[in-house]
Amino acid sequence: MQNIGKLIEVDVRELWKHEQKDFSNWMSKDANIEYLNDILGLTLVDVDKEVYVGPYRCDIVARDETSGIKVVIENQLESTNHDHLGKIITYAAGLDARFIVWIVKEAKEEHRAAIEWLNNNTNDGVNFFLIEIHAYRIGESEPAPKFEVIEKPNDFVKRSKISNRNEELSRSESERLLFWEELNRSLAEKGRPFNIRKATTDHWYDVAVGSSEAHISITLVNKEGVIGVEFNIHNNKELFDDLYEKKDEIENQTGLKYNWERLDNKKASRIIYHIEGLNFNNHSNYKELIEKSISTAVVMRDVFRKYM
Repeated sequence: MQNIGKLIEVDVRELWKHEQKDFSNWMSKDANIEYLNDILGLTLVDVDKEVYVGPYRCDIVARDETSGIKVVIENQLESTNHDHLGKIITYAAGLDARFIVWIVKEAKEEHRAAIEWLNNNTNDGVNFFLIEIHAYRIGESEPAPKFEVIEKPNDFVKRSKISNRNEELSRSESERLLFWEELNRSLAEKGRPFNIRKATTDHWYDVAVGSSEAHISITLVNKEGVIGVEFNIHNNKELFDDLYEKKDEIENQTGLKYNWERLDNKKASRIIYHIEGLNFNNHSNYKELIEKSISTAVVMRDVFRKYM
């Protein structure tokens, strides 16, 4: 019979003696930010350490690449306390952050309840995460860190607070959530060709392209029966014009024909490919639609970013 090792928990204070000098430095490395991205459903970039908010210093501040949302991360390699609870709220307000992540050694029940209350009583745009950091080894192996999510936003509770919603809109939200959940499952099965984002009731799902100038959005337009895969340029008409000059070359490389929309009366521009066949009343072709949405987003990302 094959020997089976025993999982042994390691005190995280043995791995990181100092929160700022050791743990924050470790946390800010790309591989560890990527681990956190998987939990948050974000694509964090522009990671900055020890950002001042008044007399206090926030451990880590980052930005979600596709949405531009600011994220604050507060590390506490001890049990939660009121001081740090007050700090994360101060940082959220002072930095106008929409995602607040509190990483701790141990979450006390009163602070878990406080984070749950904040998630249930703040608006849809503000999200609080309470995460415990643990580490384990098997025998004499190197210790492996593990994040354990203790509290996260409860989207169902938040959506139920929104008033003046008619039945059809609520059903559309439910269908969108279902579609994105199916898309996330497919992404996981494919080895995550791009970062998985939190499934929401929004009609769009953003994909990072490695630049703050643009992002890709997969959009559900049920009324028109189509899925749009859009290369969205935020505020750069020159970039759109440069890409348009290479229109034939780009379309040949991707194997797709796009609608090129400069949108002269708006800051943004977009380049769209439409996938037909979306019908919230018929899910029989969802697998095919999702496969095509993912493959289109990947080829667009890989080709377009070569020209940026």
